[in-house]
Amino acid sequence: MSDPIDFTDKSVLVTGGTGSFGHRFVETLLRDHAPRRLVVFSRDELKQFEMAQVLPEARHPCLRYFVGDVRDRDRLMRACAGVDIIVHAAAMKQIPAAEYNPTECIATNIIGAQNVIDAAIANDVKRVVALSTDKAANPINLYGATKLCSDKLFVAANNLAGTHYTRFSVVRYGNVMGSRGSVLPFFRGMIADGTRILPITHAKMTRFVITLDQGVAFVLMALGDMHGGEVFVPKLPSIRMTDLVTALHPDATYEVVGMRPGEKLHEVMIPLEESRHCVDAGEHYILQPAFHWWNVAEFLAEIATTAHPVETQFEYSSVDNDWWLTGDELQAFVAAC
Repeated sequence: MSDPIDFTDKSVLVTGGTGSFGHRFVETLLRDHAPRRLVVFSRDELKQFEMAQVLPEARHPCLRYFVGDVRDRDRLMRACAGVDIIVHAAAMKQIPAAEYNPTECIATNIIGAQNVIDAAIANDVKRVVALSTDKAANPINLYGATKLCSDKLFVAANNLAGTHYTRFSVVRYGNVMGSRGSVLPFFRGMIADGTRILPITHAKMTRFVITLDQGVAFVLMALGDMHGGEVFVPKLPSIRMTDLVTALHPDATYEVVGMRPGEKLHEVMIPLEESRHCVDAGEHYILQPAFHWWNVAEFLAEIATTAHPVETQFEYSSVDNDWWLTGDELQAFVAAC
């Protein structure tokens, strides 16, 4: 595996930089690394203003706040000039909103992804990591389908780079607990208002969970280890939504309100059909690209001491996971989010 990536004197751009992940990623780079330039690219000037109150350019001279939308190819071309590394976190993520506004979701998650790819290649960006989701594996909703398409675009983008040497990889992980718009702050707000009966959509629902800090650390790992074309999948714990309710407050209970359009009962991060290309790398899995340019033998030889192909008929799902958070462990996890 590669050494941790050195950001010293590098120019880094984060799309969706004012979102929950982007904000934490920027904070981490400012605290632990020394990039030459760190560009926050997002379309909401108010969120950029609010972020700049916490992370002002005067205190962090490498910071740049760049208003723009990934749908705007020309704006991305300008923003990516001189950039070495891109972390693509911009996406339309709310499942019901995507079901109701499909063309908007497609414009951001698919057209926007291709715009990032084009801008990266045109500007000789060295490495690009795109954030994905468990919803992209065997998708049943539009959000998941657009993210699957985005993943395929980023993997296939390695075919297009040619002599530009831009390399693209993907990270795929589960629900980011505590992120803006997720269930945890929603439940916490209800409890703070005195509500003790929390709405869940199904009593048997399970989910993979990850904290923001874990997500940032995983992306940093992928940036260092990537060859180009891999989908990196972390090993995560599962939770039952009913257990989350009781972990938040000892007197809390739940009522079942019914599943939303496009919602799954359980999530899958590595479907059975993808496992033929999957390697167990210890703390995470790697899905290898199924292209002729990917030298499987060379890759397996390189990681032979730390990784091995998964067993046949392998599938990584939240309901069949062997790592569960319950009781005190779940309470500690929630407290850390």
